[in-house]
Amino acid sequence: MRLFKYISILVVISLGTYLLFFRENPYQEISGRTFGTYYNIKIKTEHKNRLLTNRIKEELDKINSEMSVFEPGSEINTINETGAHQALNLSDNMAKLMRSADEIYRLTDGNFDPTVGQLVDLWGFGAGQHSDIPTDQQIKDTLKSTGFNKLSFANNYKIMQKSNADTLINLSAIAKGHAVDRVSAILKNAGYKDYIVDIGGEIYASGAREEGVNGWNIGIAAPNLDNAPEENAAVIRLHNMAVATSGDYRNYYYKNNKRYSHTISPQTGYPVEHNLASATVFDSNCMRADALATAFMAMGEEKGLKFANKNKIPVIFFTRNEYNETKMISSNEAQKLLDKYQIVSEDATSTQEKK
Repeated sequence: MRLFKYISILVVISLGTYLLFFRENPYQEISGRTFGTYYNIKIKTEHKNRLLTNRIKEELDKINSEMSVFEPGSEINTINETGAHQALNLSDNMAKLMRSADEIYRLTDGNFDPTVGQLVDLWGFGAGQHSDIPTDQQIKDTLKSTGFNKLSFANNYKIMQKSNADTLINLSAIAKGHAVDRVSAILKNAGYKDYIVDIGGEIYASGAREEGVNGWNIGIAAPNLDNAPEENAAVIRLHNMAVATSGDYRNYYYKNNKRYSHTISPQTGYPVEHNLASATVFDSNCMRADALATAFMAMGEEKGLKFANKNKIPVIFFTRNEYNETKMISSNEAQKLLDKYQIVSEDATSTQEKK
């Protein structure tokens, strides 16, 4: 009887602690590493689903096995190893991504082009490392196999052929956004409405973080060009929207006192040279935001701003001057977002290109 009494007291204490914990922590958080970066998911819920952790990790591992050039036997490596004019069946996920990539390639006049894979490798930013600056002739030869128009599709993008066997695809500029959308779909299908998915700074915010607050606080981080502490240039309350950032201030190298960015122009075959340090795009779809951010980095600030305003795309640019000082420039649609949803808060998830 005494043992039963002690057990009962212990159960009551444990239950009280449990209820107190969940009242004070009405979120489930899931985090880890993937694609060479972090992922962090926060769900507003009073009912924690511990199975979600494994479900999300399995999905991210699956995406990695499909779309990473660093993963032996991945679907994208199979595509890259396939010869010219050989019909290749694509998985449903790859078909969906290729369809979106083709649409954005056409929309941006080729400034978003996943077939820069061989150029990326040539300049030492891909799976293979290149120790020397490529020659003009090497770049000219590589451009012959570059261009998303060298791919043809059938059966709603489920069948693909390459016209040039040397055409290589690199999905690093769209895969993280695609992964955010797939994780978001898992949460939505599980019945969750209020959550935020962050994979390496690519974000989708659904619903609200708390009662009476319409959205989640998302910080637009200014590029830390001198490795200074990251600071938010603005904070926006995001609701049912994605945001993605691309920049050239993290992945670059110097050779003979010249800086080479990892953003390769699909038109010239050379790393871009302009004053645009980063581009942050807002969209209902994170995969699209991710790809458009890369396209803007290829365009540069002047051409990019004209394109954004013409196509009503919300994008925030950060440019740098000769003193490595940054300036924030907003497209017309982005300014509308800032005017309507910008808030003053330090409690925010930051979007910034992160490795």
